[in-house]
Amino acid sequence: MTQQITTCLMFVGDQYGKAEEAMRLYVSLFDDSRVLDIERFGPDEDESGVKRASFTLAGRKHLAMDSGREHPFTFTPAMSLFADCDDERQLDGAFEELADGGTVLMSLQAYPFSARFGWLADRYGVSWQLNLVEHE
Repeated sequence: MTQQITTCLMFVGDQYGKAEEAMRLYVSLFDDSRVLDIERFGPDEDESGVKRASFTLAGRKHLAMDSGREHPFTFTPAMSLFADCDDERQLDGAFEELADGGTVLMSLQAYPFSARFGWLADRYGVSWQLNLVEHE
């Protein structure tokens, strides 16, 4: 039996209904990324939006969903999506788009552990660490 572990992003609270919008933004920013499928809540269900969607970012599968039910939690920067980028323009563009309406946690700059790195929570509350990969 093969096991697979997949990151699932659940949009709740003031981000409810934003799963599809966020997913489409994310796939627009990274190569080898696309929406795979979207299942929406039906007219007879108590909720609206995305019931379950799958998408790839840089070839890795992720899931997204909306939940209109009350939950005592939302996204936290303690769990983040880490993206290694090998092109500085792509890194800068992704950081700019994701930071728009979000919160920069560590500005995009050189650090002792990276020539160029930034950490942010995007407008949906999803945390991202973007890193420039140095080639020797």
